[in-house]
Amino acid sequence: MTNTIELTRYFSEASSSSKNDLSEVAQGMEGSQILRIAGEVRELLKEGKPVLNLTVGDFNPREFPVPEALIQGIDEAFDKKLTNYPPADGLPELKEAICQLYMRELGLNIPTSNVVVQSGGRPGIYATYRALLNKGEKVVYPVPSWNNRYYAGLVGAEVMEVETKAEEGFLPTAVGLAPYLRDARLLVLNTPVNPSGTVIGEKELRDICHLIVEENERRRGSGEKGLYLLFDQIYWMLTFGSARHYTPYHVCPEVAPYIVLLDGISKGFAATGLRLGWTVAAPVLIGAIKTILSHMGAWAATPIQRGTASLLNERENDGPYRYESYLANMREAVQSRLEVLHHAFIELNKEGIPVDVVAPEGAIYLSVKFDLKGKSFRGETIGTNEEMRRLLLRHAGFAVVPFDAFGATRLDGWCRLSVGAVSVEEIKAGVARLAELLRELK
Repeated sequence: MTNTIELTRYFSEASSSSKNDLSEVAQGMEGSQILRIAGEVRELLKEGKPVLNLTVGDFNPREFPVPEALIQGIDEAFDKKLTNYPPADGLPELKEAICQLYMRELGLNIPTSNVVVQSGGRPGIYATYRALLNKGEKVVYPVPSWNNRYYAGLVGAEVMEVETKAEEGFLPTAVGLAPYLRDARLLVLNTPVNPSGTVIGEKELRDICHLIVEENERRRGSGEKGLYLLFDQIYWMLTFGSARHYTPYHVCPEVAPYIVLLDGISKGFAATGLRLGWTVAAPVLIGAIKTILSHMGAWAATPIQRGTASLLNERENDGPYRYESYLANMREAVQSRLEVLHHAFIELNKEGIPVDVVAPEGAIYLSVKFDLKGKSFRGETIGTNEEMRRLLLRHAGFAVVPFDAFGATRLDGWCRLSVGAVSVEEIKAGVARLAELLRELK
C-alpha cells in the first residue's frame, strides 16, 4: 500500500506568487457575472428559501426533456460500442443530416464540405475569432450581447461596442453599425438575441449585409483584409408569433463568402449538456476553423453525433420528421412561459409600478426594466443595478441578470429573464412575491 503524500501545504505556498506567472490574457480575464449570480441563487435554495431562478440560459430537464429520438440514437451508438474518435470535421451522416435540415426548414442548399461539427457553440465562436483576428484588430458587436468581450480578450482583439435601444427591441441597425465597419475585421450578430429575446427583421438584416458587401468591395481594391460576419443563430428554432427568422444567405446571397454561421442542438432541442454544435463557412475559412478545432480536440462525442443524425433523419411512418412535433411542443412551452411573464409586467406597469417590458419574439428570454433607482425599501435607497438585483433576489426570491452582464452598462434597470428552468406555476408564484415587494417601495 502506498503512502499518502499531502500536497496542500505546497499548493498553498505556491498560490501567493503563481498569479504573476500567468499570461496577460489569463490575468485579465473576468469571471462570468451570470455564474456568480447563479451561485447566490444556489445558496438561497440550500437555505430552503423560495427562488424563481430566471438567470440561467439553460433548461430544467423536468420541464424541457430532450427529444426521445435523440436519446434512442445515443443509446444505440453505445450499444454498438461506437466510442472512437469521430472525424475532425464531424461524422459524414451528421453533416448530411444538417444540410438536409437546412434544405427542408430554411431552403438553403449548403454542401457538407462547408460544415464543421464541434462540441457545442462556444468552440465554434472561439475558433472563428482565432481564425480571423490578430492582436489589435477590431471586432464590432451590439450591446447587450452574450460573451463577445471575453472572446475578444482571448485573442487580444480590440472591441467596438454599439449600444442598442429599448424602443428598437435592443436590436442592431445598419445605421448604427455603419460608422464602425470601415475599420473592423469581424462583426458579430445573434438572432433571436441573447439577452433581449427579440429577432432581427428581414429588412434590417438585408441592409446590414449590403454594408458588408459594399465594404468588402471597397477593400478589394485597396488590398485590405476582408470584413466578416459571425452570425449566431443558435436560437432560430425558437421564434414566435409574427417574428420570422432570416439568415444572411436569404436576404443577400452575395454576402455568403464573408459569413460564418453558428448553430447547434443546445437550445432548440434543450440539449445544452450534450455539447453538439456546428459551423458553416466558405472553404478557406472553414478549413482554418476545422484545423483550430482539431488541435483543441473540440469535437463532439461520437454517440452524440450519431444520436443527432438519427434525430434529424427519422420520420414517423414515412410522414413528418420526428423532431417536428417536438419543436412545436417546445415552442409552445417556452412561449407560454414568456407570455405569462410579459402579461404580468404589463399589468404591474398599469398599476403605476415603475417597470417596463419588451414583447418576446424568440429564444427563452424576456427584457424587463426595473426603474427603481432612487427608490427605497425599509430605509435603504437603491442606487445601482447590483443593489436592485440583490433586493429582488433577497426580498422576493426573484433572480434576474442585469444587462450589465452583457456589456450594456448604461441601460439602468434593464434585465434578462430566462424561462428555461421554471414552470408556469413557479413563474406565477414568483411574480406574486415580486409584486408584493414592488408595491412596498417608496
